[in-house]
Amino acid sequence: MKEVGQRKGPKVLLYTFLVISSLLSLFPFYWMFVIGSNTTSSVNQFPPAMLPGTHFIENAMNVFDRIDFFGAMFNSFFISSTVTLSVLFFCSLAGFAFAKLQFEGKNLLFVFLLATMMIPPQLGLIPSFMIISSLGWIDTLQAVIVPAMVSAFGVFWMRQYISSAIPDELLEAARMDGCSTFRTYWNIVLPTVKPGLATLGIVTFMNTWNDFLWPLVVLKDRSVHTIQIALRTLNDVFYTDYSMILAGTFMATLPILIVFILFSRYFIAGLTEGAVKN
Repeated sequence: MKEVGQRKGPKVLLYTFLVISSLLSLFPFYWMFVIGSNTTSSVNQFPPAMLPGTHFIENAMNVFDRIDFFGAMFNSFFISSTVTLSVLFFCSLAGFAFAKLQFEGKNLLFVFLLATMMIPPQLGLIPSFMIISSLGWIDTLQAVIVPAMVSAFGVFWMRQYISSAIPDELLEAARMDGCSTFRTYWNIVLPTVKPGLATLGIVTFMNTWNDFLWPLVVLKDRSVHTIQIALRTLNDVFYTDYSMILAGTFMATLPILIVFILFSRYFIAGLTEGAVKN
């Protein structure tokens, strides 16, 4: 009986820690909904409102009246989805080349790629804007999509994942069966590295969805605003309606949660379907 009690003790502490951590993680979303469902005056009073109110639909309608909410959501979803698919393809292809192919200058090129990760993205803001402007892409969605189609972190992540997940013997067997390099990548490497792709997809989609600075620079017209830029226009000069802004922010957060759940499912499935034993 003592041994059973000793085994249950650490599990109880672990589950308690997980429950508390989950509640702390969910609290910002709950508080966002509480503010979005009350009025700004009730939130500013002391003590503030701690329970959801009855004004969420009213605040949401105010958001719809002020901005093209669904148009901005579509722009963000289109940009995030396109960038994510592009990053998954090009970064996994480059990662496969760095991990398993032999070519001159591979190590030097990979070190140079890693060095670019240490450069703050703000330093490239003006040169990137000059290039986009010379191409005539200002106020177009490709101004946001094209510069983000490949990421140094994505190449590094996929290179490390492929190096550890794909044995060289598997690739040699594919070459002996007559597979070309691209067919080996497409039919053998990609199905095996699904967990790595799912993780990179989650990170890329969320970063692109939440990106604010670069879309703010190149997207001026309201018809091409992303949801982050559109929500920024809800701020007035002399008065800020926090309830309306948080209601819009809460609605803009829901797609991220849905995508995260979907990618998490593929991530768990990939752990079992894409396993390879050395």
